[in-house]
Amino acid sequence: MEIKTLMANIEAILFTMGDAVEVDRIATALGHDVDTIRRIIHTMMDMYQQEDRGIQIIELEDSYQLCTKASMYEAIVKIAHVPKKHILSDVLLETLSIIAYKQPITKQQIEQIRGVKCDHAVNKLVEYNLACEVGRMDAPGRPILFGTTEEFLRNFGIASLQDLPVINPEKVADFKQEAEEEVQLQLDI
Repeated sequence: MEIKTLMANIEAILFTMGDAVEVDRIATALGHDVDTIRRIIHTMMDMYQQEDRGIQIIELEDSYQLCTKASMYEAIVKIAHVPKKHILSDVLLETLSIIAYKQPITKQQIEQIRGVKCDHAVNKLVEYNLACEVGRMDAPGRPILFGTTEEFLRNFGIASLQDLPVINPEKVADFKQEAEEEVQLQLDI
């Protein structure tokens, strides 16, 4: 197949699938090696960025997805119903950050970190498709393990979990000290 035909096939696959598609699945479908398909997709990504186009290809871990550019939102809103925006409260953001950094993690482990029940927060994050069940822990009761989703990566504009900001160890030590002091004050009262 010539390059233009491969590009057209990749575009058709990504458009039709809607969600992110693993590069190895695309390569298998087109009968080419993964490196060639990855190079072609990156060429397409550059083309979409250079041209004044309304779509783009984004990379999510080792998968690719065709989607609308964020700058086109105003035009889309005028033609479609306004999409329901999920509001992430401080509780949801805190719970989501724990899941993102500690995954896979159980509700009980989240509750140990937060110090309060987290059923509602985890259920909301699952409903918003930012977190999902990723398996079960090999322990008594086989508790559910939670992790983040591709939607989480899309919403926060990161390609993979390795792109999460690194937590400064000094800040962690400061937070621990503040928490211990707060607990000590409560015990003294």
